[in-house]
Amino acid sequence: RHASPNSAQTESACAGALGVQLAGPAYYFGEYYDKPTIGDPLREIEPWDILRANRMMYAESLLALVLGLAVRLMLVL
Repeated sequence: RHASPNSAQTESACAGALGVQLAGPAYYFGEYYDKPTIGDPLREIEPWDILRANRMMYAESLLALVLGLAVRLMLVL
């Protein structure tokens, strides 16, 4: 139910993993848009959440690479 069909799924996963609430009302080119929030506000957002999100992204990418290589290895053997 979010206006952003391309990022709402990944944004909700990140919000849940970090325990924060993302999205919500915003201004675009000086115009106010009342958008729904994503996630539960279990704690306040802080600057370190950017680093936490980046670490999650790298860890998930590494995991996907390892799993992909394992599947490829299993198919080759």
